[in-house]
Formats: sequence, structure tokens, C-alpha cells
Amino acid sequence: MTEIVDKAVHQNKPIHRLTLEYEMETHGTPKGQIISEINKRIAIMYTAAKEGVSKPVVTKSGLVSGNAYKFFHAIGKNKLLSPVVNKAVAYSLAVAEVNAAMGIIVAAPTAGSCGVIPGALFSLHEEIDKSEEKLVNGFLTASGVGLYIANKATFAASVAGCAAEIGASTCMAAATITEFLGGTPKQAVHAGAIALKSYMGLACDPVAGLVEVPCIKRNAIGVSNAFTASQMALNGVESAIPFSEVIDAMYRIGKNLPVELRETSKGGLAKSPTGIRAAQKINNCAIHPPL
Repeated sequence: MTEIVDKAVHQNKPIHRLTLEYEMETHGTPKGQIISEINKRIAIMYTAAKEGVSKPVVTKSGLVSGNAYKFFHAIGKNKLLSPVVNKAVAYSLAVAEVNAAMGIIVAAPTAGSCGVIPGALFSLHEEIDKSEEKLVNGFLTASGVGLYIANKATFAASVAGCAAEIGASTCMAAATITEFLGGTPKQAVHAGAIALKSYMGLACDPVAGLVEVPCIKRNAIGVSNAFTASQMALNGVESAIPFSEVIDAMYRIGKNLPVELRETSKGGLAKSPTGIRAAQKINNCAIHPPL
């Protein structure tokens, strides 16, 4: 699995091309079938993105309500972010909210980090290049980088904290944005490394044990981070620490986090006074549902 990214850099071949070849050779799956499966997943994610910005979505617990809708319909009122990043933020919030509202979603790479990659790619697709092939290739790039992370480390926040989820998805998105915009595999890998370094040691502290607070807003920050990291790499900025070593460090640091900061809801924001009150309210509702 790690050969996908290594070969892409050494042979200067797009990560998406080598990922497709890997799928075809490893599983004996025809190219058309792979593309068809990717398109099915794209359709599910795109439906979630559009649903979340077309109406206020309330999550199952009620902790989060309509933030994607609010953000999307305020685009254009200020000039702080570019149109492509604004839309990426809105879609990342939307996908994560629909997931938390028990909608149909595809983990990318996890449910808690499901908004970053589709947010980035759907915005690029609508604002930069409407090619269906480039959209599919983008998901293949993300998949190739994801395989690398999964092989060397983990996607489980219970093992390595939020860096393994939001950090990983941001890393995958940064590499994907870079290739989508014509960057080299080497630049894509540097973008991924730069993005992931920002999440070293990040606590996984979901309030009430739900991937809503702070997870959903972290998706939005993650996609913003991914665009920044990609822009740096495309402008010639490189990670001082090689990509593979960044992955190793993320895994090592994450495993050294105390158990309270690894998806147990026993530390961080989950144990703030407001977080405790929210958890108690949700638990009481679960025990005594309204008639």
C-alpha cells in the first residue's frame, strides 16, 4: 500500500493513476467497475452536501443545528475567504451534519471526519473544473494517500486521537487538492505532510460521545487547512519532515495521549461544564423519551 505514494513520487506518476492500478491488480477488478463504485459513493456524499446547505439540518442530539445552511447562505457577504474555500467549508459542514443526523454517508475516512474530502472536491468541481474524470481522480488520490496512512498508522481516534481522523482526512484532502490543481505527486505529498503536522496530539473529546461537538466544526477547519497546505506546496514550500516520518510521528504521539483524550469523552471539551450538562441532558432524554 505504501508503494502507491512512494512510486508516485519517485516515478512522477499521479497518485490517482497508481491507486487505480493498485485496485485493478490487487483485487482483479475491472477499471469500469471501480469507477462505477466511486461514482456511487460520490453521489451519496454529494446528496448529503446539497441537503445540508439547502435546509437547516438538526443533528440527532440537537447539539448542532443548521450551521452549514447558515454559512452557505452567508457566502458573498464578506471577502475573508475565496469562493472555492467558502463553498468547501459549507459542504464540509453539510456532509458532517447530515451524517450526525443519521443520514446516509460514506466515511472519508471516518464518520467523524467525513466532510473534509467531499467538501474540498465538490467545491473544486463546481468552482474550478467540472470534469467528472477529475472528480473521480480526486477521490482516487485521496484513497491512495488514505491507504498509506492506514498501512503505517490508523484512522481510529480511539487509538491515536483526532489526528488520526480529522488530521488524516485533512492530509488526504491537501494532497488531493494539489493533484486536482495540477501539482506534482511530490508537491501533493508535501501538502499532505504540512496539513497533518498541524494536528499532532489533537484530543478526541466528543461531547456526550457523539461525533457532533467539536467534530463537525473541525471538519470545516480541516478543509480550510487543506487548501492552505496545498497552496503552500504549489508555491514551492516543502515539509522539512518527510511524509512517511510525519505519519509515524502522528501515530506515535497519538498512542501516547492519555486515554481521556482518545475518544472516551472523559477529557477535554467533553468534560467542560457545558459539555457535562449537554451529556446529562442527552442521557436523560434517552432514558425518559418524550411520550
